[in-house]
Amino acid sequence: MTEAAERKMRFLYALRSKGVTDARVLTAMEKIDRGAFVTGLFADRAYEDMPLPIACGQTISQPSVVGLMTQALEVGPRDKVLEVGTGSGYQAAILSLLARRVYTIDRHRRLVHEAEGVFRRLGLTNITAIAADGSHGLPDQAPFDRIIVTAAAEDPPGPLLAQLREDGIMVLPVGQSDTVQSLIKVTRRAHGYDYDELRPVRFVPLVEGLAQD
Repeated sequence: MTEAAERKMRFLYALRSKGVTDARVLTAMEKIDRGAFVTGLFADRAYEDMPLPIACGQTISQPSVVGLMTQALEVGPRDKVLEVGTGSGYQAAILSLLARRVYTIDRHRRLVHEAEGVFRRLGLTNITAIAADGSHGLPDQAPFDRIIVTAAAEDPPGPLLAQLREDGIMVLPVGQSDTVQSLIKVTRRAHGYDYDELRPVRFVPLVEGLAQD
């Protein structure tokens, strides 16, 4: 077995052992090379199940958390997905293999630009990356079947809840930025919203406004 094949096998084993069991999600995570999104000092740690620093003081989430969030989102092949917090672009790339269309927003123009370059190199043509204030969502593209937020707010942002289609699902971390946060799943119903708490997590805070970079 080649070193690359062995690394991939260990990577997938780590995902399964943390509870990522959905076959479509595992296949997508096998196809999208996390190494394409981690450069510089930490490139050799791309296949470890740990968060890593990226530009603009942000992080690329650990693969098992990406897998669990994607699994909780229950993305279907006809779904239109909004991601708030592009970061490295890794999460959006995985979603692009599961959904019809992915819109991803980040307040850091540099991250959006770099992620777009990786999407092009990987031939992912169904992702639209936008530099904008993610806390407002994308009203002109709403409603969305699925929304994923990769930064923690104290409560699910109202504009994002409003942009979720009926029976749509949003997965996001909530809680104070300096304490343990909870990953929650919000399902929009005709009568309101259902909330399920999934697990404790730790994410960077959701910040309003465009960054000056």
